[in-house]
Amino acid sequence: MTDKLTPKQEAFCLSYMETSNQSEAYRSAYDVGENTKPQTIWADACRVMAKPLVAARVFELQQAAKERTLVTVESITKELDENRLKANDLDQVAPMNVATVAKAKIHGVMVDKVDHTSSDKSMTPVSDDANARAIAFLLQKAAKDK
Repeated sequence: MTDKLTPKQEAFCLSYMETSNQSEAYRSAYDVGENTKPQTIWADACRVMAKPLVAARVFELQQAAKERTLVTVESITKELDENRLKANDLDQVAPMNVATVAKAKIHGVMVDKVDHTSSDKSMTPVSDDANARAIAFLLQKAAKDK
């Protein structure tokens, strides 16, 4: 047994990653006649996917895709820290504050609060976003006045 996939098997794996459909992946990677019955394609696709090297390659591709798309509080925090540093280097106070507020929100330090009543007793939401914008504006103005 070889330890490498054939070009068609690799094409099958890549197509499967795109479509999540074994039959479609089989049609894409192998020479399938127009009159081939769907049951035959399905059975052949199952046989290809059952091969240990093919299954291992699909798993490997799935893990790589999962790692590329994994978003966590930690990864977002890191991005916000990087963005804040860039804004600092450019002396841009407002984007720095936006990054700080976003970081506070994802860590639960700042939460949006809603006041369900207003002077006319209607249900008007009041959020911390307005306060954050006001603070950012005042800080930016203060930095310019220096």
